[in-house]
Amino acid sequence: MNEKLKWLRLSPPRILVLGFAAIILLGTALLMLPISTRTGESLGFIDALFTSTSATCVTGLVVVDTATTFSYFGEFVIMLLIQIGGLGFMTMATLFALAFKRRISLKDRLILQEAMNQSSMEGIVRLIRRVLLYSLIIEACSAVILMIRFAFDMPLGQAIYYGIFHAVSMFNNAGFDLFGDYRSLTGYVYDPVVNIVVIFLIVSGGIGFIVLSDLIDFRKQRKLSLQSKVVLTTTAALLLVGFIIIFIFEFTNPRTLGSLNWGGKFFGAMFQSVTPRTAGANTIDITGLRQATQFFIVILMFIGASPGSTGGGIKTTTFTIMVGAVIAMMRGREDIVMFRYRLAQERVLKALTIVLLALLLILTVSMILSTTEEGDFLKILFETTSAFGTVGLSMGLTPDLTVFGKIMISLTMFVGRLGPLTLAYALGRRKGKELYRHPEGKMIIG
Repeated sequence: MNEKLKWLRLSPPRILVLGFAAIILLGTALLMLPISTRTGESLGFIDALFTSTSATCVTGLVVVDTATTFSYFGEFVIMLLIQIGGLGFMTMATLFALAFKRRISLKDRLILQEAMNQSSMEGIVRLIRRVLLYSLIIEACSAVILMIRFAFDMPLGQAIYYGIFHAVSMFNNAGFDLFGDYRSLTGYVYDPVVNIVVIFLIVSGGIGFIVLSDLIDFRKQRKLSLQSKVVLTTTAALLLVGFIIIFIFEFTNPRTLGSLNWGGKFFGAMFQSVTPRTAGANTIDITGLRQATQFFIVILMFIGASPGSTGGGIKTTTFTIMVGAVIAMMRGREDIVMFRYRLAQERVLKALTIVLLALLLILTVSMILSTTEEGDFLKILFETTSAFGTVGLSMGLTPDLTVFGKIMISLTMFVGRLGPLTLAYALGRRKGKELYRHPEGKMIIG
């Protein structure tokens, strides 16, 4: 009885941390089974743990080639982990609860609120229903289109399987693929169907389910929330700026866009602008990019997707709030105003905390790995940021990581998926509101 009460006293952040950890360990155990590999030999614990973490945290970084290492059973386990990790284990638990007509308790609603990064519990179950419905519809429709396209290149049964796997992987911004030899989607750099469908999957999974719900209801309500306006505006701006910079920087690079025709250059630049938003797939060789482009992609990966989505990073809203704070300070204004709404000081402090914690994590892990791994600092920084942003793009370092390096990157993926602030809440003891305030002090800044 005491143990049960102790579990009930766990805060929502702690339950999320333990829940994701339990799924990762279960996935590790399944991937270690001989049936999970093509050779029938058990995958090592560290490699299975890394793969399970990457799939559950919807990252896409791999230490072994997915297509040539895992059997159909192993690939199915990875796809299942991606789906659970992308939508969230509490969302999947709610699905079963609704299917069996179980009541969603107050504790469950609190955890769902934390998992979906919502400010209140109002309408949370209705939102979860929509998340499940929209996700399944988008994945199913995209899988059919990809299946038809892949059917021109492979047998029908394999095309159906590839269509479903890649629809699930790309919508959940995981980046896992089945084309083998770490090629990702480089064979489809010219293909408009694959490019458009995958870009649609990445963006729709990355803007967040709240925004997706707002867009679907727009025809009836004729208005968007502040959250949706900020997310859509920031996402569009980042995609456009990313496309322009990658197109210019790589236009004459013979290892990337330089060898492609105008159609290939357009789709190549556009796809590589979208995929750092935590997707992880690529249509051109990431190792062949110029260093300036690689560093720019590091910035895009650090920003990541949007709140309440399948992606990671500090999130687009956090980035926009920080930019808004800088602009407000430069203009001598006290308030950050977006779309005629003033943001509370608490939001600014939260955004600043997330950015600093994320930077501290990435820089610390990068410095540690620079002493244990072979590779220049940019490659290590790229891989670490990719892990934190749950992106999955790689410059080829991950398969050659030491055991210690694999553990460090696994932990980084775990923190990146949950969010550094959620993990801080889970590990720390949150105090109640202070009953007094200290006198105000003055410091010189800048």
